[in-house]
Amino acid sequence: MKTTSAPGIRHSASVCALAGVLAIAGCSSDNVVTRTAGNVGRAITGAASEQDLSRAAEWLEGSFTSAAQAESDERYFEVNLHHARVWPDRDDGTWLYVEQALAANPDAPYRQRVYRVWLRPDGVIESTVYELPEPERFIGAWRDPGSLDSLSPLSLDKRDGCAVVFNDIAKDRMIGATSATGCTSTLRGASYATSEVTLTAGGITSWDRGFNDAGEQVWGAEAGPYEFKRIER
Repeated sequence: MKTTSAPGIRHSASVCALAGVLAIAGCSSDNVVTRTAGNVGRAITGAASEQDLSRAAEWLEGSFTSAAQAESDERYFEVNLHHARVWPDRDDGTWLYVEQALAANPDAPYRQRVYRVWLRPDGVIESTVYELPEPERFIGAWRDPGSLDSLSPLSLDKRDGCAVVFNDIAKDRMIGATSATGCTSTLRGASYATSEVTLTAGGITSWDRGFNDAGEQVWGAEAGPYEFKRIER
């Protein structure tokens, strides 16, 4: 299954071509970056509570921008990120519609997803990732989350292996990641993708990358995560 990523590092000489909704790859340099898959995970620091779950959902919900990072570091694009709650009557976690787009082209998002943020029986907070059917129908749905009322979780395609597990929790932040090589990606020669996320009350950092079978990075930002600052509640 194909995985899209946040735009990656911007070159001083050129920017890799951006073509089509849900088809933007992270720009990367000619040199690949090698990593070890085991670096993604973190040890669980203790069982999360319902209060922790509510805090995670609160920190995720809203609109965010990487404008400050893009202004100070030309290797990053200015990106808009929106998380809007959908299906609020469900009692199996918080469901969020997710839309991500370049600020220069906000009506052509390169990523649309639905996240289920829930507390697993083992006391771990997980953000399960789903793909939408006909995602172009729902562009801009973060402004009107009720437009997803025609859908249900059964309408979605779960991305097995791509869940972000928040296993490092403190009062002022939560850190999560995907597990090793389980999130399949074929984008730009990748065999798997990883995601590392930190949540705080003021924003989100997100580092999405793709790696080939040799563990070499083939898409995604190389210098570090994108830094999204909250712009509204």
